[in-house]
Amino acid sequence: MSPSEHADERGQASLVVGVALPVPEPWGSHLQRLRIGYGEERAAAIPTHITLLPPTPITEDDLCSLEEHLECVAREQEAFEVMLRGTGTFRPVSEVVFVQVAKGVADCERLERAVRTGPVRRPLDFPYHPHVTIAHDLPLAALDRAFRDLGAFSCSYPADAFRLYVHDGDGEWRTRADYPLAG
Repeated sequence: MSPSEHADERGQASLVVGVALPVPEPWGSHLQRLRIGYGEERAAAIPTHITLLPPTPITEDDLCSLEEHLECVAREQEAFEVMLRGTGTFRPVSEVVFVQVAKGVADCERLERAVRTGPVRRPLDFPYHPHVTIAHDLPLAALDRAFRDLGAFSCSYPADAFRLYVHDGDGEWRTRADYPLAG
């Protein structure tokens, strides 16, 4: 079995995939550098994004079905404007600080539902809440600092494509395909 594969409960090879709206430049790399600076070293391997399908193990056989489904979703969904502004947190339930999606929330929710109604279904640990993670599972001082530092952050951009990522077992998410929103 290659490093990019995991075994499911039946012993079949599986990959870990994720689907997300990438945060474009210059904001994506800016937010990623800040996330690393707060002490989250693994953020170097995590592109800045708004999650649509969280990390999900699938079989290699399911990958083609997922890709076909994502193509259909992209054809049916329209591009939309995203505004990121200010910070929020899931504390005390989860040690996460994030940049809030201030515009485009309903569009993100609609896109997330469409992505998750395909061949790959995954129960969510929490209700879907579009956001951009800035600090995760760090000491409280780092979480507080991230919350304060980005309180006045704001940017806007067109969300005109979403992305399929594959985790290759080394902690780094790699782009598998982009899906332009063409609806």
